[in-house]
Amino acid sequence: MEFAGGEKHTMGYIRGICISEKRGTQKTPILEAELKEDWGIVGDAHAGNWHRQVSLLSMEKIEEFKARGVSVEPGAFGENIIAEGYDLKMLPIGTRFVTGSGSVLELTQIGKQCHSHCEIYKVVGDCIMPREGVFTRVLRGGKIKVGDTITIADD
Repeated sequence: MEFAGGEKHTMGYIRGICISEKRGTQKTPILEAELKEDWGIVGDAHAGNWHRQVSLLSMEKIEEFKARGVSVEPGAFGENIIAEGYDLKMLPIGTRFVTGSGSVLELTQIGKQCHSHCEIYKVVGDCIMPREGVFTRVLRGGKIKVGDTITIADD
């Protein structure tokens, strides 16, 4: 993966994992989770047999948002995994991520339309998830935990 300036990033890290028990509620941070093949994160309301099983948001984009003077907690944007090391929205559909435990996620959608503005949008007037977030489906399940590596599959 090459960024502007020529630096290459082949490894990232999971900096947060968040779930919600009900749709429409803010996600809360957890230290580890189980990814279930063709389902998503066990215990998360957005898991299911569809193309948006697990959402990812870049740690760097969250930090940029916070630099505007807004305090946000992990999960505030509805993200399941906070990943450090990648500009996620610049990756092509079909990109596969491999976690330290060998779980595999496949990128299925970049961004989303926000039909009912989230709480962050209502308070701040902006939300980065529709622009910066990506969605994946689980190709191979397994355990993930905060601090695990997350890499892009080479093939």
